[in-house]
Amino acid sequence: MNASASPLAPESLSKSELQTQVVRALSTYLPAHALLYQTEDTTPYECDGLTAYRQRPLVVALPETQEQVAAVLRTCHALNVPVVARGAGTGLSGGAMPHAMGVTLSLAKFNKIIKIDPRSRTAVVQCGVRNLAISEAAAPFGLYYAPDPSSQIACTIGGNVAENSGGVHCLKYGLTLHNLLKVKGYTIEGEPIEFGSDALDDAGYDLLSVVVGSEGMLAVTTEVTVKLVPKPQLARCIMASFDDIRKSGDAVAAVIAAGIIPAGLEMMDKPMTAAVEDYVHAGYDLDAQAILLCESDGTPEEVEEEIGRMSAVLTAAGATKIAVSQSEAERLKFWSGRKNAFPASGRISPDYMCMDSTIPRKRLADILLAIQEMEKKYQLRCVNVFHAGDGNLHPLILFDANDPDQLHRCELFGADILETSVAMGGTVTGEHGVGVEKLNSMCVQFSSEENAQMFAIKHAFDTKGLLNPGKVIPTLHRCAEYGKMLVRGGQIKHPELERF
Repeated sequence: MNASASPLAPESLSKSELQTQVVRALSTYLPAHALLYQTEDTTPYECDGLTAYRQRPLVVALPETQEQVAAVLRTCHALNVPVVARGAGTGLSGGAMPHAMGVTLSLAKFNKIIKIDPRSRTAVVQCGVRNLAISEAAAPFGLYYAPDPSSQIACTIGGNVAENSGGVHCLKYGLTLHNLLKVKGYTIEGEPIEFGSDALDDAGYDLLSVVVGSEGMLAVTTEVTVKLVPKPQLARCIMASFDDIRKSGDAVAAVIAAGIIPAGLEMMDKPMTAAVEDYVHAGYDLDAQAILLCESDGTPEEVEEEIGRMSAVLTAAGATKIAVSQSEAERLKFWSGRKNAFPASGRISPDYMCMDSTIPRKRLADILLAIQEMEKKYQLRCVNVFHAGDGNLHPLILFDANDPDQLHRCELFGADILETSVAMGGTVTGEHGVGVEKLNSMCVQFSSEENAQMFAIKHAFDTKGLLNPGKVIPTLHRCAEYGKMLVRGGQIKHPELERF
């Protein structure tokens, strides 16, 4: 086919004709059980963790070898068929939502831990290995993998690379990017590609930083070399209650200002606390307007000293109650509520949409108070949990996706949170990615020139635009339409949109 042809299906082919063509081509090297195209077989792949938006794929390919991955990509490139890579499907921004005329490339079978090297403190794993499984495999050597998103029991390292995931301990130990050495995979043409190296630095441009967080737009990841860190001798957690949201937000800033970098620093508001306490019975203070979880890890002496310093700072900031874990079981109990915030929210609402903006730490109270006003405006409830230490918000807007009006109000609510975050000096996403959920909000965060530069990077890797098309980077036309919509609705909040 002509290399300049549209990435969508040729106009001369109907959907069923294209499906037949793709299945015929892929079946030459994929066994029948690794190729799904019947409606009942492809329906489970129609969405990721963002269930409000669904689309069945044309075909689902489940390769079992590197050679098969390369062959699928070469075939799709030749046929001008879009490809959406998928791991465990736990993403929350619609990044793995299929393309109606494309192939969903499931990498779930790439779930082997290739090597644990305790001397170099590294692990080489396939992309489908679960986040938590890495730490479990490294445990006999006294090591673990530090990034721990709340979905770590299910999410895969390939998905973590795509979204640059963090977790409750990212303040001290960093995001996925800070805990990797190398990523291997394939281009859309099926050519092998490698980012980073086994050394601490790599010659040339730092392309590892480009591919991590690229949401499947540049290459398909199949193998990752991660860094492992020694398991701390001791970890203890402070649970601090506050009778005022602003006091809790100021307390976060005060801890960091005191020169303390906790292993974890998380915040939950009162509605979220009530939801998780009813679910896991972690012993949370249900009268508190907000709760902070502050963890210290290291040697017993280091932990004792840091716990004392943090307790003093939190007390001075207005904490009404402070409890310190006295055993590992109690520490895990404190964290159980935070780790189960999302499923707890699922128990109290048919659906939820989780936002993922970031703001400066000093504005934590401001954004929480703003969200409370938005609840009144959009007539929807919102429960909040934060990676407070790095200002990464996770407001969960509760709604019923079966009610179109509620879904619409939920979308407006989410956009309002993101735009307010940008106005406060933040960003539209911290670790969940843009996907399809935040595509319009990218028009607020970035200028048309900046979007064009991001498109140029994608074009360098994917000339035809076949990898995960229509996501992450909005077109100039889309931003113009979004700007006009806000103008018509009298909702302009950002100077970049005033020109439309």
